[in-house]
Amino acid sequence: MDRLLGLIIVFVPLSLLSFGGGQAIVADIQYQTVVVHPWLTNQQFTDMYAISRAAPGPSTLIAALIGWQVYGFWGALVACLAIYIPSSIVVYTASNWWHRNQESPWRAAIERGLAPIAVGLIFAGIVAVMRAAHIVEVGHIDFLGLATVLAAAALLYKTKISPYVLLGLVAIVYVGVDLIQ
Repeated sequence: MDRLLGLIIVFVPLSLLSFGGGQAIVADIQYQTVVVHPWLTNQQFTDMYAISRAAPGPSTLIAALIGWQVYGFWGALVACLAIYIPSSIVVYTASNWWHRNQESPWRAAIERGLAPIAVGLIFAGIVAVMRAAHIVEVGHIDFLGLATVLAAAALLYKTKISPYVLLGLVAIVYVGVDLIQ
């Protein structure tokens, strides 16, 4: 039961901080699940992150994977409820206010204020995943890993390539590099 309570304590506050979507809280999820509550190793977190991004659905599916790792089916259920219910309540309440106050100066101020916060949180998530995957560490850069991340990001941004095709291409590159070494 302590682990189920731990999942609630980790995911409810993160749910309320997920401005910009689930990607915005990845850095905090990694920190909480690897450092604060050592439920996962960096490698396990990186693997779960990759699976959650490749699977269809919201990016916060990683919560279910973490919950499953921590406490099986009940952990996955509790983690999902903890990550989705609080933010859903906030979004429902905020959207009602938003539609009632279209001309409010507060609305424009909120839009301008939250945009840089969302961008910063998403960037922190990218850095956390790169560190967990050992692509970027203090005093060390895995240039192949960094090049792969940058090339994949550019391809996803500039083309309509399927993430699954891209995942397959990256796998082929890494298998090739591994065979050469």
